[in-house]
Amino acid sequence: MFSNLNKTKSHICVIGDLMLDKYLWGETTRVSPEAPVQVVNVKKETSTIGGAGNVARNLASMGSKVTIMSVIGTCDVANQIKNSLSKIGANIENILIEKDRVTSIKTRIISSNQQVLRFDYESENSISTFIEKKLIDNFKENVKNFDLVILSDYGKGLLTEKVTKSIIDISNSNNIKVIIDPKGRSFVKYTGSYLLTPNKKEAGLAVGFDIVDKKSLKKALNKLKTDLKLEVSMITLSEDGIAFQDKNEFHHIPANVRSVFDVTGAGDTVISALGIAISAGYNIIDAAKFANLAAGVVVGKIGSSTASLKEIHDYDILTSKSDQKKNIKTPDQMRVVVNDLKKLGRKIIFTNGCFDLLHSGHVTYLEEARNIGDTLIVGINSDRSVRSLKGATRPILNESERLLIISSLKFVDYVVLFDEETPLELIKLIQPHVLVKGGDYSNKDVIGKEYADEVVLIDFIEGKSSTNIIKKITSINYEV
Repeated sequence: MFSNLNKTKSHICVIGDLMLDKYLWGETTRVSPEAPVQVVNVKKETSTIGGAGNVARNLASMGSKVTIMSVIGTCDVANQIKNSLSKIGANIENILIEKDRVTSIKTRIISSNQQVLRFDYESENSISTFIEKKLIDNFKENVKNFDLVILSDYGKGLLTEKVTKSIIDISNSNNIKVIIDPKGRSFVKYTGSYLLTPNKKEAGLAVGFDIVDKKSLKKALNKLKTDLKLEVSMITLSEDGIAFQDKNEFHHIPANVRSVFDVTGAGDTVISALGIAISAGYNIIDAAKFANLAAGVVVGKIGSSTASLKEIHDYDILTSKSDQKKNIKTPDQMRVVVNDLKKLGRKIIFTNGCFDLLHSGHVTYLEEARNIGDTLIVGINSDRSVRSLKGATRPILNESERLLIISSLKFVDYVVLFDEETPLELIKLIQPHVLVKGGDYSNKDVIGKEYADEVVLIDFIEGKSSTNIIKKITSINYEV
């Protein structure tokens, strides 16, 4: 679905507050004798770029070219941030220096993989009028180089009303979308941008009422879109996903979160993923789906984290297991999926069969096949083709049941039905890296082998077959 993201290298400009995220990692084994507080025995200390820097990290991790514009001080922390941005490949030529500016540091104490305390060292003073003008001039000079602009507002004084409005006006005049992670009770300065990504609490403060149900959510979305002249009105809903209004339509994209360890930086990941997808030409619905997947990856990690395209793709496969029907594909759907998989460098394994009355031999065979590569696709004979191969009394289980059963196996990534006597057309469509067949094919010609890189034979467990099971059942003399 997201194949273009792997081949389209967008150039995204990030403008926002830079900061350093520090982490003190340790364990809690006792309570202080001096006060009723936990004592954390610190084992290690790490740091990473935060704020707009974390947006840049996410974009770089997803393959985007990044230019970052911001203002920092002259302290050692400021230099550490610049060095870290350079290491991820971000263009830092337009980071301005303001001599007396305090560079923000957020320090988090982590005990047993849980954040127990955070303390901040920062200033929220607005940048000077001289720096404002310089930042706006630099943006105007470079704007034609960008495919999209992200404003990452942490309320630390960089995105003043003048700077924000100027960036939006300049971008709009050059037909470049601006998406914004907003801050504060008033969103007026963001008027005219493409979309905002406030969470439910932030949006509620901005519209002046609590968002407690679907009705108030729709009302808030409509008010933000109308008042701020947005193309898309969006509100992130944490574990409930993302809601947005596109034109006059309401959409809700459910979350793909399986486990949550730390929500630090999740908003940065969401806006980065939206930026990547929108700049690649995806519609807002697909962009929101992609952002949900990316958020699901990062909240499963500890600390301000990033998500790569490979991680997002793998997470998509993992979460789809919660709805078995999601990995049951038609041949046309399979064509799109395979294209995405190959763009991401996945080693594709294909095998096929009737799988009528699933038994341990089938399970072992499919598990061994999956271990050969990264993605196992199983072709399953339709009821019509099973009858053609095995006679009018087969199959015992219809095709819908067989598709559902095989798709539920944890080592099967996708299943697809085919109606022909052989899977030749399906193999031709998929063109797998490895074509797997049973050991009984050792002296037979393997159909479709010319469309695979290699053929691997896997021995069946002796005596295990659907036919034998059926014979045993029919031979039993049942007494009523």
